[in-house]
Amino acid sequence: MKFVKIALLILITAFFFVAADRLLMPKYMSQSHEGRLTREYYSSEKNHSVIFIGDCEAHENISPAELWRTYGITSYIRGGAQQLIWHSYYLLEDTLRYETPDVVVLSVMAMQYGEPRGEEYNRLNLEGMRFSPTKIRAVRASVLPEEDTLSYFLPILRYHERWKELNRDDFNYFFRRKNVAHNGYMMRSGVMAVDFENFIPGRRLADYSLPDICWEYLDKARELCAEKGIELVLVKAPTIYPYWYREWDDQIAAYADRHGLLYVNLLELADEAGIDYSIHSYNAGFHFNVQGAETIARFFGGILTDNFNLPDMRGDDQTAAVWERKLEAYDAMKAAQEREIAETGRIRTLTY
Repeated sequence: MKFVKIALLILITAFFFVAADRLLMPKYMSQSHEGRLTREYYSSEKNHSVIFIGDCEAHENISPAELWRTYGITSYIRGGAQQLIWHSYYLLEDTLRYETPDVVVLSVMAMQYGEPRGEEYNRLNLEGMRFSPTKIRAVRASVLPEEDTLSYFLPILRYHERWKELNRDDFNYFFRRKNVAHNGYMMRSGVMAVDFENFIPGRRLADYSLPDICWEYLDKARELCAEKGIELVLVKAPTIYPYWYREWDDQIAAYADRHGLLYVNLLELADEAGIDYSIHSYNAGFHFNVQGAETIARFFGGILTDNFNLPDMRGDDQTAAVWERKLEAYDAMKAAQEREIAETGRIRTLTY
């Protein structure tokens, strides 16, 4: 009887611990939506031909829905805010625990950063990862000296005082949270044109060498893809800001040439791709709106199909049925956002 009481006490304690942890964890529903991106991958189907990895140049600039609609390519974006190259590598490693795509497309914008950008971005990219040896390695590679490593696995250690900040979202989304992304793509409507008349190029740097740690993790990503028989593609999105230096581009191009990789600088191909900077950005060239993301998808999808033998899955009834539901949700959000922009000048529909 004593054993039963002890076991019951342990179960009750564990229940309240888990409930408190779930309540106090940020929900990333009304703000900082990027905190949902890593976690959402696990509830998706796992038969993607293409996986995109990278920072906002990945998750805000290309539409998997349009890749499917135009080419029948199944794809997913494992992106995150200020996702650094070591974040990208471990998210790639994590992805390959669940599936083996034909192609991995890695955004190279983060190759400029050799130091962590702050706890906030570590949290946004890593907290949502499922527990695994990969997550342990990712956290160890990323945490700042002042951070508590254990809190990435027991978040209540980080958020135990957040009870003072609890709001409606914490209770509304205690059991179930809505999706914020469409196969990793965060949709935004609206237009804010690039002001080329007042365009400010990047300031001159004392040293244009990309950090050694970035090359080390790029090597690790390349070697992992080669081991799994996956084609690795490097890409620079056609965004105007942050500024992309020619010296950086030359280093990436030389690396790709040296290792037989395809490198696509979409910034140089913007005109050919049909990008119009007066209508395709929602924040003056930092990110593309949904029309811009679809334009990039149609152009880049053509490059992928020309270079790799990617299957057109629109003829597969089961896969087509899944993507039909995805397109319904995608098109509904797109229509809602465009209506809200027209009526109020701002977007309310950011989840579904």
